[in-house]
Amino acid sequence: MKRIRLKLYATLGAYLPSEVRRGDRTAQLEVADDATPDQVIHDFQVPEQLAHMVLLNGVYLQPTERGRSLLQEGDTLSVWPKIR
Repeated sequence: MKRIRLKLYATLGAYLPSEVRRGDRTAQLEVADDATPDQVIHDFQVPEQLAHMVLLNGVYLQPTERGRSLLQEGDTLSVWPKIR
């Protein structure tokens, strides 16, 4: 298991547990050693079409990379919806 930080911005914050939504919209998580950004997003039931911009430690991940990139201890996964 690895500990990571998940940040869901704007309207995606509604997918975090209620106790996190009151804070800074950041959840500290333990994930499996083979967890990918796509798996974490799916685990929080964020619809794929709403996860418009995904950053891993501040670096944009192309949609094709989100299911292949393995998360590491201490990573920060940030997810933004499409901004209008």
